[in-house]
Amino acid sequence: MKKIATLLTLFLSISFANAQIKVGDASLPEKVTFNNEELVINGAGLREKFFFDIYAGALYVKQKGKSAGTIASADETMAIKLYILSGMMSRSKMEDALREGFKKATNDNTKALDKRINKFVGFVSDEIEVGQTYDLVYEKGKGSVIYKNGQEKGYVEGLDFKKALFNIWIGHKPADKGLKAELLGSF
Repeated sequence: MKKIATLLTLFLSISFANAQIKVGDASLPEKVTFNNEELVINGAGLREKFFFDIYAGALYVKQKGKSAGTIASADETMAIKLYILSGMMSRSKMEDALREGFKKATNDNTKALDKRINKFVGFVSDEIEVGQTYDLVYEKGKGSVIYKNGQEKGYVEGLDFKKALFNIWIGHKPADKGLKAELLGSF
């Protein structure tokens, strides 16, 4: 009887540790770890364009919240995960979307960020394919890091950069208003 209880406990522990949330055709983890800090999913949804699902996105934070301003300004480790769902998302389209997103997030005032934007966008150097994941992570004490399929591509420093980066998705002029609402509390 003890063996059965132990096996059941082990099975449940593994199941809960690997819990996934289905978003469109993507399965996203409920929890992620970056900078040795466990983050929980705050919300997730789809970025759609012309009736196509471009990517599934999720926001991960230490403590769930609904205030975009508080989340974007916080000097805490957090992440946005992008799971590519469409071949319509190419490297050049991702670069253009990031640049346009920074412009909108800063009300066209990117001058103080331009060198760091160029550096960050430069980390998207490989072609993008369906099924790949990108994690845009602010690691407290390090900066904004971009990971492709779990491999670090590079980072830039500055809380001001992090705020602009996260405001691409949750700011006043987000990439997708529906996705913003979902990131800010669909779970």
